[in-house]
Amino acid sequence: MSTKLDTLKGALERALGDKIVRLDELLGELTLVVKPTDYLEVCRTLRDHADLRFEQMIDLCGVDYSTYGDGAWEGPRFAVVVHLLSISHNWRLRVRVFAPDDDFPVVDSITSVWPVANWFEREAFDLFGIIFTGHDDLRRILTDYGFVGHPFRKDFPISGTVEMRYDSEQKRVIYQPVTIEPREIIPRIIREDNYGDLPAGAQRVNQ
Repeated sequence: MSTKLDTLKGALERALGDKIVRLDELLGELTLVVKPTDYLEVCRTLRDHADLRFEQMIDLCGVDYSTYGDGAWEGPRFAVVVHLLSISHNWRLRVRVFAPDDDFPVVDSITSVWPVANWFEREAFDLFGIIFTGHDDLRRILTDYGFVGHPFRKDFPISGTVEMRYDSEQKRVIYQPVTIEPREIIPRIIREDNYGDLPAGAQRVNQ
């Protein structure tokens, strides 16, 4: 581990103590996993503690782990992942929190810590159905207000469930069942199980 990551890891351990569920290093980055009950308090500490000073939240997204590892994943289904930047110390951190209820995923909103989280949390709500407690205006941001479901969930149908169009006779937007026939859009060569295999008796020639 680099000296800088060592310094950050030590600062996190001193500041957060037993609120750290996991602290992993991979590819030169640290990922901090915290409990949902500690999430908001930890975020405030990450922002305000003099040894950490993560002034900027640069990204927040939802994750659906239901098919992770080809179905081998046994943990909670939904997580929120936050990427932070400290301008003061010139280092970055990834924070992950899992929603405890797969059927109704809820975590605290961090808009009171980093107001920029507002639209990011709305996106995670819209696409994954994650509820953010304390968000002042939690509504859809990318799909239509009448949209049913959350399209980034792994079990959402690829073709969707309904389509929307403007009806010139009724002079309004209407919803109707999907009229597009299901079709395979993945390139054939990628779909073939034996793609890249040599024909029987053939030899690979090194270039």
